[in-house]
Amino acid sequence: MSLRVRVFTLLAVVVVLATAAVLYIRTAAASRTPAVGATAPVTLDAAPVLLTVTDRHLATVSMMDPAGPRTVSAVECVRAYAAGGTGVCLRQATPWAYQLQVLDRTLTTVRSVDIPGLPNRARVSASGRMVAWTTFVGGDSYNSGGFSTRTGILDTRTGTLVPSLEEFTVPARAADRNFWGVTFAADDNTFYATMSSGGQRYLMAGDVAARTLRPVTTNVECPSLSPDGSRIAFKRAIEGDPTKGWRLSVLDLATLAVTPLAETASVDDQPAWLDDRTVAYTLRQADGRPDVWSVPAGGGGAPRLLVPGAESPAALGVPGGANG
Repeated sequence: MSLRVRVFTLLAVVVVLATAAVLYIRTAAASRTPAVGATAPVTLDAAPVLLTVTDRHLATVSMMDPAGPRTVSAVECVRAYAAGGTGVCLRQATPWAYQLQVLDRTLTTVRSVDIPGLPNRARVSASGRMVAWTTFVGGDSYNSGGFSTRTGILDTRTGTLVPSLEEFTVPARAADRNFWGVTFAADDNTFYATMSSGGQRYLMAGDVAARTLRPVTTNVECPSLSPDGSRIAFKRAIEGDPTKGWRLSVLDLATLAVTPLAETASVDDQPAWLDDRTVAYTLRQADGRPDVWSVPAGGGGAPRLLVPGAESPAALGVPGGANG
């Protein structure tokens, strides 16, 4: 065989192998990619649907078929939530800065607020009036000792902005206070959040009008109040140590009894109630890819994969469902 023939043969083999590799990658990616419909208008009054962030775009999917095709909007968000016809979108405004956008039912921006740090949590009260957010302004994880957060609240009716919960009065004034993970009660005044101080994590009950916070119990992170206002879903540090991971749990506010849920994987997310019986949350795979799961709130049953390749779940138009 001549040198020229050998060269052409080698090139042909390379082309075939490269083509096969491309086809394999596309096929593998397709097997991992969730069913996504064409980009289309997404509204916050569609019902019953689950709002999520899919590939950084706001999207909705039917609650009857959450693993099915979803409607994807052109609105880009890093974190999002919605309730009562109001949406909150934490987005990248520039390569160096982030912004909070308050959205109406048609996803039109009605107010923007520049926020420091990296977006981490977002919530809206059941009425749609109150909006809250958390960012990391130092560190990048709740299980690191050097992290620092900034959590704010916006009253969309009055326009009153609280840039940081550190402005509120608390019984203890340790220098290392951090707040995160706000969840609102139905009165649009009471809220719950996590406060870290002196190496301990506290569930705090807040009063927007009085600008005060008081401790309720310990080892509660990223609280989410149930639609009936009686329980809080949250992530509980295993053995009180966040470096060991978290167990998704539910706290009874009347008795302070804690019920571990059936999800045993470490969940680093603020859960969201789908209804009074079910909690949704984001669980990341080893490669960082997010999926939305659900689990019964009573401690029984088993986790269920709801929406592959999505995060930031919020149930819209579900009777007895989503609140702040």
